Amino acid sequence: MPQRRLVTGRSREPRQRFAEELRQLRAAKGVTLRQLGERVGWDWSLFGKMEKGETLGGPEVVQALDTYYETPGLLLVLWELARADRTQFREQYRRYMELEAEATSLWHFAVSVLPGLLQTPDYARALLAAGGLRGDELERQIEARMARRELLEGDEPPPFRSILSEAVLRAPLRDAAAWCSQLEHLLAMGDRPDVALQVLPLRVGPHGLMNATVMFLRLLDGRTVAYTENGYRGELIEENCPVDRLQRAYDAVRDLALPPAESRKFVRRILEETPCDPST
Repeated sequence: MPQRRLVTGRSREPRQRFAEELRQLRAAKGVTLRQLGERVGWDWSLFGKMEKGETLGGPEVVQALDTYYETPGLLLVLWELARADRTQFREQYRRYMELEAEATSLWHFAVSVLPGLLQTPDYARALLAAGGLRGDELERQIEARMARRELLEGDEPPPFRSILSEAVLRAPLRDAAAWCSQLEHLLAMGDRPDVALQVLPLRVGPHGLMNATVMFLRLLDGRTVAYTENGYRGELIEENCPVDRLQRAYDAVRDLALPPAESRKFVRRILEETPCDPST
């Protein structure tokens, strides 16, 4: 039996195929991203992220594109296939990753580990390996996590605030040199104008976010959603009331945390105390 021949030559990976189709349809129309945003009525930067495969967008925007491109139902079908695909991220994180890529601002509290957006490859490797990942899957997850850092390192990054419990900084990597590199990266990111880092000292005692890490995302439509995570599971929270309660707890923690300038000094002291030279 002859081998099946590819008809289009386009990607068979659902997310990539969806992004390819969006790029080709816009090229055929001969419009820029800004023009597309004006004509469809959505922020043009969202379309850029969709065409790069950074986010899938929501069903409403996909339906609007189907109407504009006169492709009734085609893009929505591709979008549904891409959403169902599990090749890159675990399903429990899929929706969160899509929203993170669309967020106009992010704020975060870390109870035990650094957020993925601020991790170095060595830190991510140690953390993921401790969770049981091995081999190719480990490498894929590290690569995916490092790709997320582009959110803060692009030309127009969204504002990002991260409050780190002191416990995060008192749990070093076994590799001292790798830990020093992570601390140096943290300081470098804290110097960026769109990034604010704060340290919550252990001496403040009990507070309202002691049991879980939480990330808040401000979305293009003005909504705020929250993602909470402990050692066993994560939960995306989109209902207003629980998000508001978490936000109030976060605001109280921010009031207890060191200001950004004092926080950078705190991290630098830990770096200075760490034997970074493996020969020492």
